[in-house]
Amino acid sequence: MAASKTTKKAEIKAPKAVKAEKVLSAASGQVKSTAKVGNLSAVMYDTKGASAGTFSLPKEVFGAKINNVLMAQAVRVYLANQRQGNAHTKSRGEITLTTAKWYRQKGTGRARHGAQSAPIFVGGGVAHGPKAHDFTLSLPKKMRRAALISALSQKAKDGEITILSGFEKVEPKTKAMSEVIAKITADKKRKSKILVIASNTPKNMPNIYRAGRNIKNVDIISADLLNTYEVLKHKNLLVMKESIEVLSGGVK
Repeated sequence: MAASKTTKKAEIKAPKAVKAEKVLSAASGQVKSTAKVGNLSAVMYDTKGASAGTFSLPKEVFGAKINNVLMAQAVRVYLANQRQGNAHTKSRGEITLTTAKWYRQKGTGRARHGAQSAPIFVGGGVAHGPKAHDFTLSLPKKMRRAALISALSQKAKDGEITILSGFEKVEPKTKAMSEVIAKITADKKRKSKILVIASNTPKNMPNIYRAGRNIKNVDIISADLLNTYEVLKHKNLLVMKESIEVLSGGVK
């Protein structure tokens, strides 16, 4: 009998490994995915929305192994650091009121109150209210870099990266920019979020920021400020050709 039970147990097949989800829906205990990017090229468009060929993406930035757990950790740290944590209420010990007994203990017929700073009185302290708290978390620079590279590699694998050529000289016209983006993303879901990665800051490249800052579902960010959360938050990435050099030179 024991031998037959052992045989039956041996015949049970192991369950298939569950495919790792994307970071925004991932828990911190997910299994790391080691999938590599096969096609390291992206379609390139000019300022009129016409195809300008293909662009080879650098393997060190867009062809790395995809680590879902690390991306989830980077997103958690980023969101935690956005919290101000400055909501604060005063307790009865922090209220500026006399601590002398309000009236005598006996003989008045009233309740046996002490100080007026009690939470039940107007102007008194707040019981169990929010307190100022520092939510800041830190992540080593190498881990931040690896998480961002992993996110960019995931986008390259999914074919969600498009290269923009000549957009450093684009006119600051919202209508023109909107029409160009509509042409570029015609084969994609237009309602999905789009992130334009500029090669410089708004101070040094104001035209593209002015042209795209008032377009629905379109955000613009400088390449040196790019982070894992912004990459994963948006469905499609429109990357200026000059931004590739910035990302290759030093991904934060």
